[in-house]
Amino acid sequence: MADENMKKFEEMMEPFKTAGDLLIAKAAGDSAKMYNRLCHAREILMGPLETGIAMTPYDVEYEEDRVKLKHYHPMVETCYRFPLLVIYAQVNRETMLDLQPGKSVVETLLKAGIDVYMIDWGYPTRKDRYLTLGDHINGYIDNIVDYILEKHGLPQLHLMGICMGGTFCVIYTALHAAKVKNLITTVTPTNFDTKDSLLNVWAAAINPETMVEAYGNIPGDVMNIAFLLLNPARLMIDKYVGFLENIDNKEFVENFIRMEKWIFDSPDLPGETFREFFNITYRDNLLIQNKLKIDGKPVDLKKIVVPVLNIYAKYDHLVPPSACELLTKNIGSADTEDLCLDTGHIGIYVSSKTQREFAPKIIGWLAERDQPAPGSKKPKAATGKAIKKKAEKKAPPNERIK
Repeated sequence: MADENMKKFEEMMEPFKTAGDLLIAKAAGDSAKMYNRLCHAREILMGPLETGIAMTPYDVEYEEDRVKLKHYHPMVETCYRFPLLVIYAQVNRETMLDLQPGKSVVETLLKAGIDVYMIDWGYPTRKDRYLTLGDHINGYIDNIVDYILEKHGLPQLHLMGICMGGTFCVIYTALHAAKVKNLITTVTPTNFDTKDSLLNVWAAAINPETMVEAYGNIPGDVMNIAFLLLNPARLMIDKYVGFLENIDNKEFVENFIRMEKWIFDSPDLPGETFREFFNITYRDNLLIQNKLKIDGKPVDLKKIVVPVLNIYAKYDHLVPPSACELLTKNIGSADTEDLCLDTGHIGIYVSSKTQREFAPKIIGWLAERDQPAPGSKKPKAATGKAIKKKAEKKAPPNERIK
């Protein structure tokens, strides 16, 4: 039995052994060159490194429980009439959209004159265990939208969602269509009846009730391990081989550390939100079938009549194109566009190639649809006093907006 177990262990470790052998073979080919590279690498690793993320300045203008609203400082004069609210997934952090100067979606949007707001979901604690989808969509998101609209004296705003946050935005727009001017979804799953992602395959064997009973809130580390195991060769071997091969490249090392910081900054997921989201999506696929109800209200996709830009990634191992591409065929809008980019789930935001395609596409698309309807009048902006009063009413008593 011991010999059999050892054999299984050796088989399991074979990919790691292969990676190690590859590096050793390369080193043996030119030991002097390798020595020089390692000396340079030591200087880089022991010296100062610029690895900060989310460096674009912002103010926190609204707080409710753990949830915060970031408002980014303009970089040029704002030339879009309606502000843009960005909603990231509750898994991982919204800092992905502002990973580093020069490769920041937020920075690109600001330089185009868009007024950018973003929700920071924060880190759930035990008291968030029983928060539902309705609490997040009809509660936190709707409260934030109301705050922004009152501040600007506008009836609508642009809404952009990422991954699970995009699913939230689709549901929100169906329930509160009058408040949304344009909707942008990026790598947003709406159809969960697909086998093109291992995550969808695994979902058939997962019992969310048991997980919530065991954990309460679902630990971010558990979610991270699951995501890594979806593509272990790429995410657990190749990337570290790549790091060692480029260890003498300071820019590469800095970018690598930034990404690692983001990956492992994973908040827990409120238990009831996880259970409810899993059941209505991966188990029953209710959203795309128009069978979903939130707080007892039907989520009718035909009520989404605003323009919709639906962007997804061709090589996304988490949210494949088949999970995204049915959205525009099932909503009520006559102004829809699908854009599939040749990248992956995260590359859509950080790769140099998509940096030249992703944000510029959003900027141009919004510019064509930013103007008010013919004959409508621009409302007067709310006074600072009114805005503060609104924020104080919705924020916890001990965290008043200053």
